[in-house]
Amino acid sequence: MDARNTMTIAKNIEISSTSESSFEDAIQQGIERISKTVNNVEGAWIKEQKVGVTDGKISKYHVIMIVSFVINDGTDIS
Repeated sequence: MDARNTMTIAKNIEISSTSESSFEDAIQQGIERISKTVNNVEGAWIKEQKVGVTDGKISKYHVIMIVSFVINDGTDIS
């Protein structure tokens, strides 16, 4: 099959993740978790970041991200 005739479909899903240590850790935890249930994760972009505050100090880091993954079913579009 010619690679030019193969259709690839990408999907995006919105997920949220929280960490007590950093935004980077919240992102990493979210990607690790979604990768357990979704194959072919290609990337993500951060839609929103916010912190939780307790007694005047940051107590949690929360991210909402859009994760992109590819569904490659090998459909021939010729």
